[in-house]
Amino acid sequence: MEQFPCDGSTRVRAELEVHDIVDTSVNETDAVPGTVGVGEAIEDWTGDARFFEYSEAADPIGDGVISAIPAVSFPAALYAGGPSRIVPLDLSEELRTPYPATSPALLASFVRINAGDELSLQPNATSQLLYCIRGRGRSLVDGKVVRWKEGDFVTLPATTAATHVAERESALYHVVDTPLLEYLGAVASTPRFRPTTFTAEATQAKLAEVASAPDADRRSRVSVLLNNRRFDQTLTATHTLWAMFGVLPAGRTQLPHRHQSVAVDLIVDCLPGCYTLLGDRIDSGSAQIVDPIRVDWEPGGAFVTPPGKWHSHHNETDRDAHLIPIQDAGIHTYLRTLDIRFSTEESSSP
Repeated sequence: MEQFPCDGSTRVRAELEVHDIVDTSVNETDAVPGTVGVGEAIEDWTGDARFFEYSEAADPIGDGVISAIPAVSFPAALYAGGPSRIVPLDLSEELRTPYPATSPALLASFVRINAGDELSLQPNATSQLLYCIRGRGRSLVDGKVVRWKEGDFVTLPATTAATHVAERESALYHVVDTPLLEYLGAVASTPRFRPTTFTAEATQAKLAEVASAPDADRRSRVSVLLNNRRFDQTLTATHTLWAMFGVLPAGRTQLPHRHQSVAVDLIVDCLPGCYTLLGDRIDSGSAQIVDPIRVDWEPGGAFVTPPGKWHSHHNETDRDAHLIPIQDAGIHTYLRTLDIRFSTEESSSP
């Protein structure tokens, strides 16, 4: 097994071995149509084949054969100071992958760019999503310039080389689907959408409209979802990436829900006393999570919400908090496997 770098990541090349080559040389006069000819060889490709009794391999997730996705937090201190750099939120050791990954399909990173510096990114990805945590700058993409500032989202398609230049000290949240392509052994070659900007002004205005609706306090989430018009079935930011900009109002709790997509959540702003509870099941009477673990929020920090985990968000302060979950829900929605559920539905079922 040989490893070699490609597009800033690691690929694994498995070299096939030929086993038990059989000498099948025959006299030309004895050859029969459809049989092995002179100088040809039959290869034995059974070396990697094996079999399991059904119950031994039917549920590798439940049996712990495949690694679990952990609920991990990444503090803002990772990019608070120092040189311009990319800080991958790398869980490859926990996920047992030979390439950087935050989840099986996504890699999230903090990107710090000091004033006047530039960083170039060209990942092997079908989709890139960038959110400007702070600062201001511009990106050079295919000979064109797009400007960004705090609160803006930018999505970039496959084969996009981008150079990001900071006009003042800047921090970006960067999410790509590179791990999915690494697992598949694929190279992204066809752009599925045009570079797209969701401005801070437009996003925040839409959220304010949603939050001021008469029934806002009865909704499970007060948020807006980003959508590129090209994806009118999945209704997602790209064909693989799902992105939400949401508010957790002061003194409010958002009831538990679950989905099969993985979320890499960025906390935009909050006071101490905002947190998420996660667990495997809910109480059928109270619709609350049983024996949860607690993930405290931190402004500019991020955390992973594993698939299938019930989770609820809590704000015990007197100020609104904002969060941005990014998920691989574009893929799950297309495959019809998202399976989103809310605790009120679960607790009321017979």
